[in-house]
Amino acid sequence: MHKTRTAGEHVVNAFAEKLELTKLSPEQFVQVLETLHMLGETGAGIELSSLETEVLVDVVQRASREQLKAIADHPELRAAFLDEIFRRMSDHFVPERARHVDFVVAWRFTDGDGEDGFDRFQTVIEDGVCVSSTDLARVPDTTITLSVDDFIRMATGNAAVAAMFVTGKVKVKGEYAPAVRFSGYFDIPKPSGG
Repeated sequence: MHKTRTAGEHVVNAFAEKLELTKLSPEQFVQVLETLHMLGETGAGIELSSLETEVLVDVVQRASREQLKAIADHPELRAAFLDEIFRRMSDHFVPERARHVDFVVAWRFTDGDGEDGFDRFQTVIEDGVCVSSTDLARVPDTTITLSVDDFIRMATGNAAVAAMFVTGKVKVKGEYAPAVRFSGYFDIPKPSGG
């Protein structure tokens, strides 16, 4: 069941909640997201960044693996989703959970356009602040490598992080502890369950 939107809430949230993802092929799902992305780029006031995190989490939960893989395979949507997730990290960071924690995580996403075939981001947690960027100026304590579709699921709480480590979907180079503890520093809305 989806909750009903009140009058002041953004229309893109209501639209996303009403999408019947099971009726959309991966190609149709990508077409819907392309249209939303294009509307955002043209300044129409309907953009992915307007989606509430709770709605984004729910959409990812309802999307099939094939639909999420289609996002990862689409260069523009891939970049938009990665940018959006990393932009939201600081919003959901809980400084009290990261007291006395200072580290740099380098993210490498497979099948990318960057150096050696990876898209790259960095997240720095330091002095009670979390900042993410494509600026790779810091030496990482930990490098995490995974696919974009697995990252989207993991970052929205729609994947068991421990299982992803155990099955090798997430590869870690460097300090292992920051990678394992990373999600605990954030208050990520939980998938609704249906």
